[in-house]
Amino acid sequence: MTTELETAPLTAAELQKTVLDLKPRVAIFDCDGTLWDGDAGLGFMNWSLEEGLVSRSTSDWIDTRHRAYRAGKVSEVQICGEMVQIYAGLRETELRSAAARYVSEFVRPHIFSEIAQLVADLRAQGAQLWAVSSTNKWVIVEGVKPYGIPEDRVLAAEVAVQDGLITSTLVDVPTDEGKAVALRRIGLNRPDVVFGNSVHDLAMLEIAAHPFAINPSPALLQSAVGHGWAWFRPAGAEAVSSDVVK
Repeated sequence: MTTELETAPLTAAELQKTVLDLKPRVAIFDCDGTLWDGDAGLGFMNWSLEEGLVSRSTSDWIDTRHRAYRAGKVSEVQICGEMVQIYAGLRETELRSAAARYVSEFVRPHIFSEIAQLVADLRAQGAQLWAVSSTNKWVIVEGVKPYGIPEDRVLAAEVAVQDGLITSTLVDVPTDEGKAVALRRIGLNRPDVVFGNSVHDLAMLEIAAHPFAINPSPALLQSAVGHGWAWFRPAGAEAVSSDVVK
């Protein structure tokens, strides 16, 4: 039987001390729900459709696909890939500019200050920082700039770009087991610390020497407690009620 003590979250001070005392060489962060509140991937997609970045037919198609996903008829990896492929044919510079606008207005105001401070302190200690996300890479690259995470250390949903034009050819969609696969691909088989908020981060949390559940969804919290992992809920965070992209 789980005791109250076993389910108690760390305080911000306890999280800071616990992580920094480990002096990790490599720190891996999920993004949506971990570095900031909310789902920037879904938010950007909806915003970009409203902004008219894609055609009406493409907008209607991805809406239908997303409804099927919520009904359990389309997989997580499929929908995350398709949410990037809808921009095929556009210039990448246009998407980078759109991502910068979106992140400035809708993501940065919701950064978790406690996690931002932790990232800054890890960077000061000399830790190598990585971001791993199933959200499109344009948004993640822009979103992690304040954290000092460079683009070449971002593993996110990505399609190939040819002659400046976005194609529909998937490069990677790091979600679920794909997050651990992406880390192993670059030689990070046992990262020192990993931070995630949903069951889609579970695979990469399991390969960490020291996993931390941040603002965990109910399913991840259950797994975290079962594994004996530390967890933390940022002040003002809206607890994730589901591991399904809304």
